Amino acid sequence: MKQKLALLTLIAFLSFGANAQMTGYPEKKGQLVGFHVNALDFKTIETFRDKHSNRRKLAKFSEMDWGLSLGYMRGITKKLDFSAKLSGAFHKYAADRGERKVEEFGGELEPSLYLRMFNDNNWINPFINAGVGVGMYSGEFGAYIPAGLGIQFNIKSQTYMMLQANYRHSLTEEKLNDHLVYSFGIYTNIKAVAPPVKAPPPPPPVVDRDNDGVLDSLDRCPDVPGLASLQGCPDRDGDGIADIDDKCPDQAGTAKYEGCPIPDTDGDGINDEEDKCPTVAGLARYQGCPIPDTDGDGVNDEEDKCPSRPGPESNQGCPVIAKEVIDKVNFAAKNVFFATGSSKLMAKSNKSLDEVAKLMLADASLKMDIDGHTDSQGSDELNQTLSEKRANSVRDYLISKGVDASRLTATGYGEAKPIADNNTAAGRAKNRRTEMTVRNY
Repeated sequence: MKQKLALLTLIAFLSFGANAQMTGYPEKKGQLVGFHVNALDFKTIETFRDKHSNRRKLAKFSEMDWGLSLGYMRGITKKLDFSAKLSGAFHKYAADRGERKVEEFGGELEPSLYLRMFNDNNWINPFINAGVGVGMYSGEFGAYIPAGLGIQFNIKSQTYMMLQANYRHSLTEEKLNDHLVYSFGIYTNIKAVAPPVKAPPPPPPVVDRDNDGVLDSLDRCPDVPGLASLQGCPDRDGDGIADIDDKCPDQAGTAKYEGCPIPDTDGDGINDEEDKCPTVAGLARYQGCPIPDTDGDGVNDEEDKCPSRPGPESNQGCPVIAKEVIDKVNFAAKNVFFATGSSKLMAKSNKSLDEVAKLMLADASLKMDIDGHTDSQGSDELNQTLSEKRANSVRDYLISKGVDASRLTATGYGEAKPIADNNTAAGRAKNRRTEMTVRNY
């Protein structure tokens, strides 16, 4: 009679749980963390397996050992959860193996699956669970298979309480005995669960002929679907100006120009508001104006080597150097003499070079290229070095007469640029030369 009463009570309890669903809460668990208080019962299994005892009984609480678990749980489906527990407990593990009889600490890791009878949003939910566990007991590694049953209590899908009993079957009996574990656990959702929101009552019927969400009473274009931000009117070009107010409805523009783009009168790709020369085509880097010609010589500043001094395009926008000056420089170049095989200037060169220095000092815009050349006698390397030294000797002389070094460039070409036949004495004499080219850019 007592057994039937207990069975009926259990059936009624589970039936109540099946109907105790919390409407509006998730049917599947989120991520939970929590802890368990565990009672380890080694005595009951030992008593039931004792063949010499006729009296089998459950262990008392005083005969159990106690431990704690930290747990993680996550829903896999509406009725299936994954759980992982990290547990610790004190027990005479060594004594079970016939060794020391002191209580020693055992640590365990136990992943399991929990299968519930109902979806997770039921207040009361019976479950069964099974998994695998590994642990370290008094320095000995052990493994076991846990299986059991229990009841879950769901408090608004935020907090869960669990009562369960597990039978642990040892896979390493020489390290760990079979035993029972009774557990009480509390879990909380890592992420807060929002309470269910009641749907608002349906709105009263409205009149909206074009179905654009704007009531006809507020719609400037009641027969054409449009945007609420434009009082129900469309905006084909997406410029924020309603088509009925837009003079260029298919081309994005601004309100200032009544929906049309900012004009570009000169068609140079720079709109008039940013163009400092709106009627003359120009470039962006000059803010819409043409490339300037500061000296007005017809050569724009970007191509003019002398942008502040007018000159012809043939001379890169620089003034033409007087023929008299060029002739004097060329004459002086033919009267530059060096000691044989040396870069030392001979005294008879001074007069010509002094004349060149005067010309350079008289016109600060002039610059000069000084090129040294040799004949083919001797090695290429020696001739190259000699030509460089001779060109630099002329440069140094002019600097000594007050010409700024930045205006003078000296280059040696060795025997690479002959102007006569190196097979004759007369040709070699012509090839041994110093050239001076005057320029103003």
